[in-house]
Amino acid sequence: MSHYDELETRTPDERATAQLEQLRRQLAQVSLPPGGLAPEDVTDLSDLTRLPVLRKAEIAAAQAVNRPFGGIRASNVAHIFQSPGPIYEPGAVTHDWWRLGRFLHALGVGTTDIVQNCFGYHLTPAGHIFENGARAVGAVTIPAGTGQTDLQVRAAADLGATVYAGTPDYLKVILDRAAETGEELSFAKAAVSGGALFPSLRADYADRGIETRQCYATADLGLVAYESEAKEGMIVDEGVIVEIVRPGTGDPVAPGEVGEVVVTSLNPDYPLIRFATGDLSAVLEGPSPCGRTNMRIKGWMGRADQTAKIKGMFVRPEQVAELVARHPEIRAARVTVTRDGEMDAMAVQVEADSGNAAAWADSAAQVLKLKGRVERVDALPNDGIVIDDRRDYGGTDG
Repeated sequence: MSHYDELETRTPDERATAQLEQLRRQLAQVSLPPGGLAPEDVTDLSDLTRLPVLRKAEIAAAQAVNRPFGGIRASNVAHIFQSPGPIYEPGAVTHDWWRLGRFLHALGVGTTDIVQNCFGYHLTPAGHIFENGARAVGAVTIPAGTGQTDLQVRAAADLGATVYAGTPDYLKVILDRAAETGEELSFAKAAVSGGALFPSLRADYADRGIETRQCYATADLGLVAYESEAKEGMIVDEGVIVEIVRPGTGDPVAPGEVGEVVVTSLNPDYPLIRFATGDLSAVLEGPSPCGRTNMRIKGWMGRADQTAKIKGMFVRPEQVAELVARHPEIRAARVTVTRDGEMDAMAVQVEADSGNAAAWADSAAQVLKLKGRVERVDALPNDGIVIDDRRDYGGTDG
């Protein structure tokens, strides 16, 4: 299959050079202070680490006093969307503004396809994001939205929809209802996001003749990464710069280590610099067999926002990072929360070859504002977890 454009097969040096120039232009128009770093001070993409991470809470706070976008200079705005928070995001209707066309092209969606778009169109932008992408590859869209399964089946059957776009599990609801009512559907491809695509579900769709692939996109950023025909991790989109950092910090992790996904958007209409997604992932080393040359990530691996309330006190990943920073011999640390009878219990595991356990305990008490058992370990699991809350909150089965 041909690639969407020549950007997908650039050499790493070509990509870095082009993105550096784009990044400088972004910095020139960002009005939320990027740490006092002028565009001319940025000489390499690694200079991004000199800038602070931008978190959703900061955007929400800025928007509360400066509507609608908190001082971020958005342009070419056709829509304003609302996400939980509330946080307001701009959207445009120009060609492939959200960059989903790249993902849909990789799936093989084109001018002969009819896309049944089952993402929501109300307030949140997911429906518009996928419709904009479908338009970019020349496909026709049925703006189906969410719910009303009987009407979804009727539309898919009557109009011969060939592509499903929506959350991974809702397609099964439509297919099962169609089977119950004896309707023959024509879905051959599924573009999914917004939830986990479990291997069993992908296999079920494959058994029904549907090629299913997933992408990672957000309301703030548009497309971040996507699956190709290789189905080996997710290829980072050409319109963003992705970093994997230690949760609670802006510090890059070692290659292959799990950390928080931080994204810089190169969309000049809405410049977001080092935006923290709150999601965990890791870099998948090496190029994709499909020929696309950009960095790959392993996909969604959990949430980085692991704040826990222990004995009435909030403990945040940033505090765990501060504990590590106080002692050069500590490579990483993890707070584990359990219950001891009817009381919260906290333990701190420290990854280090040697050190003063008493000094670690003192620092933990100062930084976390709580006392707990501190123990040294040779290595912590590579899963991005820095606060492991093991308390049973009484959830019910089913």
